[in-house]
Amino acid sequence: MKNVVLGVTGGVAAYKALELVSRLKKHNINVDVAMTKSAQEFVTPLSFQSLSQNPVITDMFDEPKAFEIAHISLAKKADVFAVVPATANIIGKIAHGISDDFISTSIMATKAKVLIAPAMNTQMYASPMVQENIRKLKSIGYTFVSPGAGRLACGDVGEGKLAVVDDIFDEIMKLLYPKKDFDGKKVIVTAGGTEAPVDPVRVLTNRSSGKMGMALAEALRDRGADVILVHGHISVSVPEGIQAISALCNEDMNREIQRFYGESDMVVMAAAVSDFKVREIAEDKIKKDGDTLILELVKDKDILKELGEKKKNQILIGFAAESRDLEANAREKLERKNLDFIAANDISEGKVFGKETNSVVLYGKNGEKTVFGELSKEETAHRLLDEVVKSLRTEL
Repeated sequence: MKNVVLGVTGGVAAYKALELVSRLKKHNINVDVAMTKSAQEFVTPLSFQSLSQNPVITDMFDEPKAFEIAHISLAKKADVFAVVPATANIIGKIAHGISDDFISTSIMATKAKVLIAPAMNTQMYASPMVQENIRKLKSIGYTFVSPGAGRLACGDVGEGKLAVVDDIFDEIMKLLYPKKDFDGKKVIVTAGGTEAPVDPVRVLTNRSSGKMGMALAEALRDRGADVILVHGHISVSVPEGIQAISALCNEDMNREIQRFYGESDMVVMAAAVSDFKVREIAEDKIKKDGDTLILELVKDKDILKELGEKKKNQILIGFAAESRDLEANAREKLERKNLDFIAANDISEGKVFGKETNSVVLYGKNGEKTVFGELSKEETAHRLLDEVVKSLRTEL
């Protein structure tokens, strides 16, 4: 998960930072908020705490919740440090190395990318001092989202009002996800577990949480792809920017994939699709008569194999959940199903399903083997996509 530290300084536009927090959270980005004393005159810390679901830092000397110095720990944690809105005061302090509050001190300590969205009076923004400070910070790599023009709270008309939240959000996303190597590509991702009905009440299913598939869908979205997520049962929410379609059984999932397959550039089958189904589904609920119940199971459709048989220019990526003979089984599936890549998981002793981490070995059709080691599922998703891009460039 990516981390944004948001510094909110004093100004009427401080309330707009609430919308920014909401947008970031909907994209599964963690947000920690720090407020200057003057910012608290415009918006309450409780509002930011409610939206970010994290404690809000309001003072340099707040008692730490754990044994860590807050401004150092957040400076290290941040992938992007954004100051929204940024007053002339905070811009001046940063430009001159003054660190006398939490936000300025944290920025001095961070190695993260810094984004600043100014908001102030028109004449103040146009002053040579403010403009020189902005030029200085731009020269050392800070990103600025220029203010808009219009009627300001003070009554002046001109440049100085905070940029629209959409523009600030887009710039933060560019800093968080600079790679756009799937831009313009249409990708189908499957996630979660499917079910096979037994009677009107009961189903046969599996332990898949959908977390790996969701991480892949998010990574592809962030790298520019148009993502269609076809999912079974999942334990995580679908973030913004992903077209999600529910498909709870093998037949439904196959139908939805086939709808988009012809126009897709890539399919990532991370779902745990049912391999077997009951030969005859009971029309009525099965009663608890006797001590045993025998169900006759038959093989269900192998969706990925059929996709491999039909594929033209699509890239096909499968997943192999194995409890033994990991490499042999993975390579056999790779060839039999005509895949380009297969990501193999060792599922023995509950190592994968429902966990926050994964340990994947990626096999390619040209004999490649890449061992990722134990990583978060988000990191695994990006590493997998990196390997796909690397392999495709080699082929070209």
